[in-house]
Amino acid sequence: MRVALFITCMNDTLFPETGIATVQVLERLGHDVVFPKAQTCCGQLHLNTGYHDSAADLARRFVRVFVEEEIVVAPSASCVATIREFYPYLAEQLDDGALAEEVEALTPRVMELTEFLVRRLGVTDVGSRFSERVTYHPTCHSLRGLQLGDVPLSLLRAVDGLEFVELPGATECCGFGGTFAIKNAETSSAILESKLENVVATGAAVLTAVDRSCLTQIGGGLSRMGSQVRTLHIAEILAAAP
Repeated sequence: MRVALFITCMNDTLFPETGIATVQVLERLGHDVVFPKAQTCCGQLHLNTGYHDSAADLARRFVRVFVEEEIVVAPSASCVATIREFYPYLAEQLDDGALAEEVEALTPRVMELTEFLVRRLGVTDVGSRFSERVTYHPTCHSLRGLQLGDVPLSLLRAVDGLEFVELPGATECCGFGGTFAIKNAETSSAILESKLENVVATGAAVLTAVDRSCLTQIGGGLSRMGSQVRTLHIAEILAAAP
C-alpha cells in the first residue's frame, strides 16, 4: 500500500527520529511510504488560540497536499484529532462549504500510526524487539479524541523482550495542552507534578506515548527532577529490530 507520511511540525523540527522510525515500521511491513514535501502545519496551535482564518488557510493547504493520497498516516494523535475533529468545525464556523466538502472526503483517510497498524491493517506484532521496562501515557487526544483505547498497548505488549507496566492515573492529563502550558504555566506545572510522581513510581526505564508534545512536557519534568526515565515515541520502540 502507498502511505503518505504527515510528519507534523514538532517531529519535523525537533524529533526527526520519530518520523524516521515511523517510516521504518511501515516499510518493514511492506508499504511504500511517500513524503509530500509541500506539507506544513495542520494549524492546531492557530485554531486553539483563536486564529481561525490562519487555521483555515493551513487546513486548505493540507487538503491540497494530501487530497490524492489513499491513506495519510501521522505519528501524532493530537494532529490527527485536529484534522478529523476540528477541520469540519472550522469549515462550519467560517461557513466555507467548499472546505467542508473537501474535508469530509479526506479526513476518513487520515490516521494516527498505531490506529492504522491495528485498526486498518489488523497488525499488532510488527517484528520489533525492545528489552526494557516500559510504561505508557495515553495522551488526551488519543484517549478522548481518537478513542484509541488499548490500541497502542496491544502493539507494546507484542514487542519481544519488552516488560510493560501500567501507569497509575494513566488517564489524567499531563498538563501540556499546547499553548495552555505557556499561557497557564503554573497550572500546567501543577498538573504535571502528579504525572511525574506516577511515572517514577512504575520503576520503568522508558515512558512512551503516541504524541511527542506530551512526551516533551513529561520528559522536561523528569529531567528537572533528575530522573533517569527516558521518553520515546512509540514509533521508536516499534522500529527497534532484533
